[in-house]
Parts: sequence; structure tokens; C-alpha cells
Amino acid sequence: MKISNRRKFLRGTLKAGIVAAAGLPIISDSLGAIAAPKPKLPNRGLADGGFKFAQVPLPYSYAALEPNVDALTLEIHYTKHHAAYVKNVNEAIVAENLNFSSEKDFFDHASQLSAKARNNGGGAWNHNFFWESLQAGGPTLPAGKLQDAIQTSFGSVDKFKEEFGKAALGRFGSGWVWLVNDGGTLKIGSTANQDNPLFDNAQLKGSPLLALDVWEHAYYIKYQNRRADYINNWWNIVNWEAAGKRLG
Repeated sequence: MKISNRRKFLRGTLKAGIVAAAGLPIISDSLGAIAAPKPKLPNRGLADGGFKFAQVPLPYSYAALEPNVDALTLEIHYTKHHAAYVKNVNEAIVAENLNFSSEKDFFDHASQLSAKARNNGGGAWNHNFFWESLQAGGPTLPAGKLQDAIQTSFGSVDKFKEEFGKAALGRFGSGWVWLVNDGGTLKIGSTANQDNPLFDNAQLKGSPLLALDVWEHAYYIKYQNRRADYINNWWNIVNWEAAGKRLG
């Protein structure tokens, strides 16, 4: 072995020994540096692991939204799907020592969360919001400040419903469609899977006013593949008063 090559070999061996002793990953000289460890999520030492998600009580009976949403779908959706999201995210919070103080704090760090924590946290929150966005009887159109804001942003309530429906039909696969208030301007957008506009890395930003679940489990028993029929009938059970209160 030539002297110069031997010196390079010895230097590389010495570096590997130092890095290994420090418990750091070894990378090649071509990268020019040792890879930095992934930043840890904040640990604030909150009691009992800090904030945990909870499933809101369903504001109506399983049959209350008939015929627009059938009782069996609503029961399975609430007791199986939603309950599983809450259970799974709280397991992740404990297992991963995620000490957050609130839902907002949790979603402010969504991009740093594990897939289990992020997806199930979104599912827990989204469904709580969804149940409270529905009603068993009540006004079928927005009123007051919400109506004015919709007309200002979209031209008319009918145009808003048309644009919202397009977004719901255009969401490929599973996800959600949202009406959000972005600094006084109302916007329509969709998110994939269980993402929502509160995520720190969400493309759609704003305070949610209304949401529609377009996962197949939300409608498939009654509507099968007819998502358009589900969307059209959903307008009959929208809780416009709740959306108006969220607007303020």
C-alpha cells in the first residue's frame, strides 16, 4: 500500500471510531460532514403526557340524519372509524411521549409527527368537527354574516355550493373538503386522507368553517360509488348555524 493511501485509510478508520463512539451515523467524506440528528419534538414535561384527544358525544341519534345519511353508516362511522382514530392517536401520544398542550399545539407540529400520530390525530379532530357540522333539521341555507361572506367570496350561495361540490368530486381517493376563513376571505379546498387546514404544512390554510368527509366509509353503504348523490343530499343536513358561529 502506498504511503498516501495508507494515511487516508488510517484517517478514515480513526474518524469512524470517533463517530461510532459518539453514537452518530457514519457518512462518506464526499458529503463533507456528519449528518445531524433529527430534531426532537418539544417535551414540556406536562403531567400525564399532556393533551389527549377525545371523541365528542354525537349530537343526534344514528337515525336522525335519514334519509340523507343512513343510520347504519352513521353508527359504524362514529363507533368504529372515529373511535379508532381517537384510540390510535392517544396510543401514539403515550408511546412517543408527545407532550402537547392543545389541539392547536399538536397540529402546529404536524409535519414532525409520526404517520400514526398525524393521521389518527387528524382523523380524531376532523370527525369531531364533522359531527358538529351536521344537524337533524334546521335552516337549509346560510344566513346573516355567513351568507354575506359567501356571497362576497363566491358571488352567490348557489355558486358556492357548485364550487364546493366540484372540489368534493375532484378529491381523488379519500379525503375532506373544507370551507375556510382565510383572513376574512372564504376559500374552498380539499385535503388528502385525514389532513386538515390546521396542519403546519397544509397547502390549504385558514380557520375551518365547514367540512365534508368524502372517504368511502362515510357513504358507501347507502350510495355505493355515487359520491355525487351523497354530496347533493349532504346539503340537506348542513348545520349552517354552527358554521356561522365559527365565522364569528
